Amino acid sequence: MSLKIMQTGNPFGCHRVLNPLGVLPQPAEKIDNDLERVWDNEILIDVQFLNIDSASFTQMKATVGCDEEKIKDKILEIVDQRGKMHNPVTGSGGMLIGTVEYVGDKLTDKCPLKKGDKIVSLVSLSLTPLRIDEIIKVKNKTDQVQIRGKAVLFENSLYAKLPDNLPETLSLAVLDVCGAPAQTAKLVKQGDTTVIIGAGGKSGILCAWEARRRAGVTGRVIGIEFSDTGIDALESLNLCDEVIKLDATDALTCFDTISQITKGMLAHVVINCVNIPNTELASIMMCQDGGKVYFFSMATSFTKAALGAEGIGKDVEMIIGNGYTKGHAEIALNIMHESQTIRKMYEKLYC
Repeated sequence: MSLKIMQTGNPFGCHRVLNPLGVLPQPAEKIDNDLERVWDNEILIDVQFLNIDSASFTQMKATVGCDEEKIKDKILEIVDQRGKMHNPVTGSGGMLIGTVEYVGDKLTDKCPLKKGDKIVSLVSLSLTPLRIDEIIKVKNKTDQVQIRGKAVLFENSLYAKLPDNLPETLSLAVLDVCGAPAQTAKLVKQGDTTVIIGAGGKSGILCAWEARRRAGVTGRVIGIEFSDTGIDALESLNLCDEVIKLDATDALTCFDTISQITKGMLAHVVINCVNIPNTELASIMMCQDGGKVYFFSMATSFTKAALGAEGIGKDVEMIIGNGYTKGHAEIALNIMHESQTIRKMYEKLYC
């Protein structure tokens, strides 16, 4: 492919925004995904896999069912309309694995990448210019999509080289949620009681590992799951002091249950990892006054969380699930080396 090289674009990628002009790529309704021309401060990627955000993939399946061809059509429709994999309902995207094809001249002094390097993006597909030439396979159980296509990363985009000692699809699965265990490591302190909603899922298990480590022997980790599969996974890993089957959309039952088993103390930290809406109030009610609620889920409504906390007179610190914190990739990948049990479980699921 003969590339047309354009002169220095905006470091945040605003030169790719088509509508509305003047905004950043993530909130934009449409961005330029003509990838036969690239700017000299962009990185062109030959893409092999997409990891669709869990909330987005769940929403698409709820709309079109689990039929692979219909999911393919839905993904292609979104990318065609928006120039990126940015679900208009959930507002979320995902991540990608690909091979570096071109590194802009303006980046060569500060970018360690070279042509042929395998990388995973650590910024959302909801802001990443993407062209899909073919969808080869949709993996319904893992939210992963094998494709032929191209994407670009901007000057300020985050990425990680794929480790040589882990399978690619396993690395993609873990790095897709690496912000969750890293934020857990920052939030949970020695002796804390931590409640993890969706603790049996991909991000929830990694959070449970970090919470167990940070809380220590004097702390307590309570895992909440709705699915029997999630319950079985948690119980087999022995990460939680209690594993409880609860519907996180039922705030009162969640509150009553956690209040009872903590003797009214509730949790110091609540971490929400589920991919469905209407779990904000349960998260808030299970947290004690002065505690912290971390909403990692992209299905979270800020309005419901803020007004819900006000409505019940709950004074908690609520943290939006920023997918980035320093060292997040290293923390998540290290779990794959520290826990062979979790690694084997994830290899079975994602490889």
